Amino acid sequence: MRCLEARMRKLSEVSALLKEKRSELGWSQKDFLMKIGMTQQQYQRIEAGSDMRVSTLLRILAAMNLEYVIVPKKSARDVECLLQQEVSSAPEVGKPQGFEKKLKDLED
Repeated sequence: MRCLEARMRKLSEVSALLKEKRSELGWSQKDFLMKIGMTQQQYQRIEAGSDMRVSTLLRILAAMNLEYVIVPKKSARDVECLLQQEVSSAPEVGKPQGFEKKLKDLED
């Protein structure tokens, strides 16, 4: 199975993902702002690709029920492949999923 790279290397790519996810959730900017507690102008700048604090990004991700992961560069491709496998296959009840197992292995 070929793994497609999905790394985000630019702030504009993060902003585009946030905008896309907000739209998928069916939230207007106004609806979303109530969840994260910032002004519409502030959030518009973020979706337009302006720089943001990590604390702001974490607040936005939490509201969208998203997570971010920091991995060593040498492991990034493996993690991307595992994530793609998880998305493409339905989880089996009671069995640890490949990504969770790989993370567990990295912890040990």
